[in-house]
Amino acid sequence: MTMLLLDSLSKRYGALVVTDSFSFEVAQGEFVGILGPNGAGKTTLFNLIAGTVKPDTGTITFQSRDITREGAAARCRSGISRSFQIPHPFVGMTVFENVLVGATFGRKAEGSVDYAMQALELSGLSKKANQLAGSLPLLGRKRLELARALATEPRLLLLDEIAGGLTESECHELLDVLRQVHASGVTIVWIEHVVRALLSVAQRLVVVNFGKKIADGAPDKVMDSSEVKSVYLGEDALV
Repeated sequence: MTMLLLDSLSKRYGALVVTDSFSFEVAQGEFVGILGPNGAGKTTLFNLIAGTVKPDTGTITFQSRDITREGAAARCRSGISRSFQIPHPFVGMTVFENVLVGATFGRKAEGSVDYAMQALELSGLSKKANQLAGSLPLLGRKRLELARALATEPRLLLLDEIAGGLTESECHELLDVLRQVHASGVTIVWIEHVVRALLSVAQRLVVVNFGKKIADGAPDKVMDSSEVKSVYLGEDALV
């Protein structure tokens, strides 16, 4: 069953085309990885899906409903949540208060406190619930980004380079959390430059370059594609 469908989505800023007739679908329960060099248009794609940026052309359908013109808040309450590449917590608030904001304003239902606590537990932050968010190290802030997103009770979770800057052991901890989240029934789409991390969990890979989709399929086949190798390694590496 298709959960998310992008049909011929385009976005430009002046003469710069950042998303170019992009079509893409995600089935319910999938774990999809998105790869691409810096400037490929990956984060803009997430902004379009999450509703913080409006497309110039094309449509976005979520659970069989056209959400192309809906705002970010409405999309979040309907089940689309995301993390950001650079965490920006409310530094003067506690970890729990940060997550409670997501649970209170990002969901339709009651029980915000319970959802906030569940998100903290799943993300491994329950023991730091009363600590100021501003005192967390990078891994803690990454976990907090994840917890705030999970507290909105997402059906579709968009992760933007959540493993960036982490040590290998920290990355393994994060992957364990993501496996649990996916096993709980959440559909995940993850943009990541740490390729080995992505390959360890993604069921499918999509590669983006200059706003276009250049590969989509099983991870091993995608990574073996000459076009993908050219994008990452350069033409000389294929000679």
